[in-house]
Amino acid sequence: MAGASPPIPVLYEDNHVIVVVKPPNVPTQEDDSHDPDMLTLIKADLKVRHHKPGNVFLGLVHRLDRPVGGVMVFAKTSKAASRLSDAVRTRDIHKQYTAIVHGKPKEPQGRLKHHLLKDAKTNTVAVVPAGKPGAKEALLDYSVTGHADGLSRVQIELHTGRPHQIRVQFAAIGCPLVGDQRYGGQHAAPGQQIALWSTELGFAHPVTKEALRFTSAPPRSYPWMLWDVTRMPSGIL
Repeated sequence: MAGASPPIPVLYEDNHVIVVVKPPNVPTQEDDSHDPDMLTLIKADLKVRHHKPGNVFLGLVHRLDRPVGGVMVFAKTSKAASRLSDAVRTRDIHKQYTAIVHGKPKEPQGRLKHHLLKDAKTNTVAVVPAGKPGAKEALLDYSVTGHADGLSRVQIELHTGRPHQIRVQFAAIGCPLVGDQRYGGQHAAPGQQIALWSTELGFAHPVTKEALRFTSAPPRSYPWMLWDVTRMPSGIL
């Protein structure tokens, strides 16, 4: 992506949507740190590349936690933003993640269902009993795809998009994510990057209705490189 720092790879773009790979540690939208964020960087790039005067519209469809990298879609028109947001609400957007967790889940594959409550003051999320005021259901399916050095590689299909959902749910079953400074407890090494990546995103194009699917491979660094697996290409499938 031209004119953006850090660089943001563009996987796909047309008049209605833009699909990119979010670098780790870049906020999805502006936060208290005032560090460069995805919305601001992409708007600036669109303005330069397409010679757009005035403000550039860019709709936020879904979020990734700041430390998490991987594939994301943004809407370039209000119509696309509305339709993609509806797809998120009706769970018609396919979101798959890969994570490296400490330990080994009891079952090699399964479904995690919790009720989560966010504390806005501390920006933390906790598992709470169902029915607690403000709590929202969190649902994901997972499959363990490998074990090495006391760690497990897990493929995750996310059905709800709650804040910090994957991180909190795996911590709740005793398998916190590698490098999770917030929910990793004694396992988290200071400064270590969280091992969570948005590896696949699928949705119906908001205008043409064409089925689109995009992938992004995790980085070639620890702990990802513990597994000698076929590298998926980053791009459109």
